[in-house]
Amino acid sequence: MTLSHGFELQRDEEIAETNTRARLWRHVQTGAELLSLENSDENKVFGITFRTPPADSTGIAHIMEHSVLGGSRKYQVKEPFVELLKGSLYTFLNAMTYPEKTVYPVASTNAQDFYNLVDVYLDAVLHPLITPHHLEQEGWHYELDGPDAPLTYKGVVFNEMKGVYSSPDSLLYRLSQQILFPENSYGYDSGGKPEAIPDLTYAQFKAFHETFYHPSNALIFFYGDDDPETRLRLLDGYLRDFEAQQVDAAVPVHPPFDAPQRVTAPYSVNADQHNGQTPKALVQMNWVLPEYDDPALAMALDILSYALVSTPASPLRKALIDSGLGEDTTGYGLMAYTRQMTFSVGLKGVAAENAARVEALIVETLRTLADEGLEPEMVEAAVNSIEFSLRENNTGSYPRGIALLTRALNTWLHGRDPLMPLRYEAPLTAVKASLAADPAYLQNLLRVHLLDNPHRASLILEPDPELAQRQETAEKERLAAARAALEPADLQAIMHNAAALRRRQEAPDDPAALAALPRLTLADLDKESKTIPLALSEPLDSRVLYHDLFTNGILYLDVGLNLRALPQRLLPYARLFGQALLEMGTETEDFVRLSQRIGSKTGGIEPSTFTAAVRASDDAATWLFLRGKSTVAQTPDLLAILRDVLLTARLDNRERFRQIVLEAKAGKEGGLIPGGHMVVNTRLRARYNLAGWAAEQMGGVENLFFLRRLAEQIEQDWPSVLADLEAVRRHLLTRQAMIFNVTLDAGNWAAVAPQLHGFIAALPAAPPAWQPWTPRQAPANEGLTIPAQVNYVAKGANLYDLGYQLHGSMAVILKYLRTTWLWEKIRVQGGAYGAMVAFDKHSGVLSYLSYRDPNLLQTVANYDQTAAFLRDNALSADELTKSIIGAIGAIDGYQLPDAKGYTSMVRHLVGETDAARQQYRDELLATTAADFRALAGVLERLNAAGSVAALGSAEAIRRANGDAPWLEVTPVM
Repeated sequence: MTLSHGFELQRDEEIAETNTRARLWRHVQTGAELLSLENSDENKVFGITFRTPPADSTGIAHIMEHSVLGGSRKYQVKEPFVELLKGSLYTFLNAMTYPEKTVYPVASTNAQDFYNLVDVYLDAVLHPLITPHHLEQEGWHYELDGPDAPLTYKGVVFNEMKGVYSSPDSLLYRLSQQILFPENSYGYDSGGKPEAIPDLTYAQFKAFHETFYHPSNALIFFYGDDDPETRLRLLDGYLRDFEAQQVDAAVPVHPPFDAPQRVTAPYSVNADQHNGQTPKALVQMNWVLPEYDDPALAMALDILSYALVSTPASPLRKALIDSGLGEDTTGYGLMAYTRQMTFSVGLKGVAAENAARVEALIVETLRTLADEGLEPEMVEAAVNSIEFSLRENNTGSYPRGIALLTRALNTWLHGRDPLMPLRYEAPLTAVKASLAADPAYLQNLLRVHLLDNPHRASLILEPDPELAQRQETAEKERLAAARAALEPADLQAIMHNAAALRRRQEAPDDPAALAALPRLTLADLDKESKTIPLALSEPLDSRVLYHDLFTNGILYLDVGLNLRALPQRLLPYARLFGQALLEMGTETEDFVRLSQRIGSKTGGIEPSTFTAAVRASDDAATWLFLRGKSTVAQTPDLLAILRDVLLTARLDNRERFRQIVLEAKAGKEGGLIPGGHMVVNTRLRARYNLAGWAAEQMGGVENLFFLRRLAEQIEQDWPSVLADLEAVRRHLLTRQAMIFNVTLDAGNWAAVAPQLHGFIAALPAAPPAWQPWTPRQAPANEGLTIPAQVNYVAKGANLYDLGYQLHGSMAVILKYLRTTWLWEKIRVQGGAYGAMVAFDKHSGVLSYLSYRDPNLLQTVANYDQTAAFLRDNALSADELTKSIIGAIGAIDGYQLPDAKGYTSMVRHLVGETDAARQQYRDELLATTAADFRALAGVLERLNAAGSVAALGSAEAIRRANGDAPWLEVTPVM
């Protein structure tokens, strides 16, 4: 038996699928398990996971996740996590609370930085301070402004979960899990229900850490190209402080239901509905499936789920949309994040009286498919799509190592093989063999695990215009009762405690404690900007951008249509047109066959839009892209599909287009609360330049209003809508106005290039006609109203109009503001979940943003004090260095090859040269305290010249307006 640094080797295997050596270790003294994955990926990953099943819905696991990162035995500063945010080259830095586990992952491409992150995180989780102040700040506490004032609640997680529970989609997801598992810990909300969070005591909080945050309950993970022996040595240095102990953290398998269940619950809507929108119900059916212990079964269920619901052509999804009973589907299909897998599907935008019809339709459709089978083309598309995704292993900006950790935990957390989910070749081969041998294979799975499975629960969420008022009244009554039970001395103690908490929040950290944190130096930074290879050619008067990058035999091709050729009134159609090209069929195949062809012959084609200001110009880069990918061998198929959709897409199917519009509308409405900060940011920026206005028209609140009008117009005047769609195609489809972006290695490009040129030659040729756009004047300050218990607040202006000249120090200063002033004022003291500041160096627009914020006026006041903070704050050399390092880390973010190719194209479209990027980097690295003071003067001018956009409840906007309304009210929901 191999022993090393206190660890005993349990397994040593090669995982061919990821070209990785996997070694599973057990720490002898504590029993902690380590999965060590060794490969050539420079984006190194560490994660430590604890099993943390909750016993109630107080959010104890979630609040603990926040709190352990607030100071530890070795690093006794208020926010070590924030110090890392300030001055690290991290590619990932966060923590996540799941229904039964808490995960602390970090990632970096810099080895020293990586081990710095690991060291801070290990000390944080194993030796946190977690004082009562941590529970009060991150969880909840009483606040009292004076002896006669009303008692209130405050806390970061308390307000975060108010935002979560304001979202119908989030509520549907959480309640579905809880009703499926009423008898184990999944029946509680590990994130915390707002009404239950104030039940949490400090004694419970402290005991939770002592019980579950022990190495004997830990699953530790390393991934990447760092030294495997260093991993063991570093871990043993922490783990040797502990002795083994028994930790009961298992989640038992839930006993099956005797019969399906049905639950109805309310969700909040505005009492005064606007825009002619009648609130509708959400209906979802949910099943509990077996444990994830048979990889072939899990793979087969994944393929079945994909075939049933993952594309517009999937038969169950199509039946729901075609029914006209709702606007968009809900549910995630197959999910494996709980001990027993689940399957969920449903509809949103359903009339309450039709809920039972939705349930009946789902069952009826499943029964028909079980009897008659799925189309072979749909199954082939599902198999190819899943296989392509597994082989590509493209996790976007998310580190691949963390994706592998998440998959491993699906089994590892419950005492099963952590390598099983990482190996896909054998189960994929087995499923393919089963499909070939038994045409009814998927039908039998469907029958056993869905139709004949009584462990099922339907959830109907019904709109309730009085729910928010009842919740607010209940909270006030609870607080009033608590206040009435308190003696005058108790009230004084609450005020004293709140004041002490504020003093702690405002007090600077001990310089000696800050100095103890491990950190990089400026000498560790690359002085040269990273460049991406780019070759520009212009075959047939079109533009081809080529990036010579290794892609493991995958062709990434972006086909761009220039939206500047669209008349202004047609711009809101852009995203819908992109969807219509791929989801309405062609002259030779309906949209079902087209979808199946895309799934079986490519790695996928997705529409997307891009909008940005052009450097040193008043113009905007606005594009619609069809982003495709395939193996090099599939290039002819990919190009043939793109040719068919561009040249022969059928746009005249009214019912199908109506479905696309309703799905888009429902998606926009569902995203208002989870993405409120982006909503107000887009709305704010629309006031300052053409690019911002175009983004609002294509994807903001204005686009939501357009979608609502369009849904009615389709019913009342379809010919005019069809004429608009054809006009969009006519204006956009000319190769002289198009761009083709290719990411591929040179050897394969030699074979692909002639095929691409042939594709371009088949496209129409006509001189592009650029259209004038004249945006209407937007309100200076606006309050957007939705049924939410929290706010999202933006304020900003165009700094170039205020005299600012671009300088690389901007990136450093904004990094500093995010992790000091805004973090402390908006989150720590204000109780919001997040605070941001963003600057677009091409347009000059700077915007402050808050997320899930209990405040509005106070947040704007904090924004306005930013200039004084920059001017008066004594910036230390250490803080300046950390902010420079953090800013470089953000600029040099790790990217996979397809992302690099897209980034290079974006730089080309907005006129950003490598020379300009290097100048910006040079200025960034040379930032001084004087640059901070210089920007303060510009931000002072923003205070008076800036505009505000706020998203919140009608009552919150009304209170902010007071007796002298300054926010123009725009009802959204």
